[in-house]
Parts: sequence; structure tokens; C-alpha cells
Amino acid sequence: MRLLVGLGNPGTEHVRNRHNIGFMVVQAIARHYGIAPWRRRFQGVAAEGPIGSDRTLLLLPGTYMNESGRAVGEAAHFFKLGLSDIVVFHDELDLPPGKLRVKIGGGSAGHNGLRSITAHIGNDYRRVRIGIGHPGEKDLVYPYVLSDFAKSERDWVTALCDVIADNAGLLVKDEDASFQNKVHLAMSARGFGEPKESGEPED
Repeated sequence: MRLLVGLGNPGTEHVRNRHNIGFMVVQAIARHYGIAPWRRRFQGVAAEGPIGSDRTLLLLPGTYMNESGRAVGEAAHFFKLGLSDIVVFHDELDLPPGKLRVKIGGGSAGHNGLRSITAHIGNDYRRVRIGIGHPGEKDLVYPYVLSDFAKSERDWVTALCDVIADNAGLLVKDEDASFQNKVHLAMSARGFGEPKESGEPED
């Protein structure tokens, strides 16, 4: 079993927030692989189905961002998952919009969702860091992440969600470098930035 977690806040007012790009990505994966229905489970909503030959649980915590670890911990405990079986998709202020990095462990960089998950299950789970850019000043971060993507950003957001979903099979096979490289190449082919090689050093 692989657990793919999207981070975000529940409620219609948050659906298009930058902070909810993790939700958007996991919902795109569900659509791409026909994984349904979503059911209330593990203090959120979850859907179970295959990605390729791998049994997969998709989870959107309903606990609000700061308590994401409660939902992730409950699902991980239920299925007796190791940290290497868990992939968390989240917004990343320190990457340019539309860029992506995969890493294992590391700090939370002020991300309360990651901090909560680490407190509940430990640190060495995989993170798919999805760049949303930085507003430039620390005082602007909170309103920035809780505001909707601008109209000018929606094309790359849609493209990135689709490209991640297209290549999610590589993630569940632990082929992180190939996944990262294919996403960057596909985004470049769609006109969003330059491709990055998988051997590029991590941030």
C-alpha cells in the first residue's frame, strides 16, 4: 500500500488557495487513474485504488493544515505503513512557481502541515515540494498562501497537476529522480520554464 497525501485546508473558501495545491494534485491523480469514490475516512476524505500494479490510498486531511498529522498518522497506523510508503504533496514558498522537487526528510521550512506530520509519524517520509513562489516579505506570507492563485497562474497550475498525475506511477515505484525529471521536461514542453536534469543538486 502506498499513501499519497495532499495538503490543504477543507472548505469551499480554500479550494483555489495557493496553500491547497497539494489537494489539487491528489485530486488530479484520482481523476487520471479513475480512483473513486471519495469517502469520509481518517479524519478527512480518502479514495483507494490502483496506480499501475500498486495498491494506493489517496488522502485529503480534513483537519486543517496545522493538524494534518492527525489524519496522516491515523491512515499510516491503520495500514501499518512505513515512512517510505508515504508521499506528501505540498506548497513550497522557496521554489519558483511551477517548479518541483522531491526529497526525503529535511526540515519543515515553516510549513505547519509538514511540522504536524513529522510530529505524528517521524520525519523521513517523501515530500513533493510544489513551488508557488514567495511574496517577498515574511509578513506577506500568511495572506499570500491563503489567497487564490491569480488568473495568470492558473494555466501552469492546471498543467502541473496534469503532468504530476501523468507520472504518478513513477512515484509509487520509488523512481523519484525519473519522476522529477519527466515532470520538468513535460512542463518545459508545455512552455513553462526550462527543463532541469534529474542529476541537478537538491535545494
